Amino acid sequence: MYTLETKAKFDSAHFLKGYEGKCANIHGHRWEIILEVGGDSLETEGPFRGMIVDFAVLKKDLREETKRLDHALIIEEGSLMDKTMEALNEEGFRIIVFPFRPTAENFAKHFYDVMSAKGYKVLKVTVCETPDNKATFMP
Repeated sequence: MYTLETKAKFDSAHFLKGYEGKCANIHGHRWEIILEVGGDSLETEGPFRGMIVDFAVLKKDLREETKRLDHALIIEEGSLMDKTMEALNEEGFRIIVFPFRPTAENFAKHFYDVMSAKGYKVLKVTVCETPDNKATFMP
């Protein structure tokens, strides 16, 4: 099997509703996504000959999602009161709502799903919440 790995980063804020500790408060991270894809064979013809996939295409596809999340407040659905959401929206803040708690573990699975849906054979996704704290999802 051949493997490729690429990385992308984004900055965003989140909080963990119901958590007992500092992460219950809104705080930010420089998230790093490390994506590993694989293939049993290489392209034999055309411009991608000798490749699983072009790195430029892989990076573009990964960065579409990281750009979408960059400089936003990422929240779990139902984690803020309606009047809080209304006030934040009225102020023009960019809020992205997910049906899951915004943890590194859930983001690893999210990026796995996003990239798999684009047709990649995703082997694993690692999400670095800080340089020392990482979560990995492998199917």
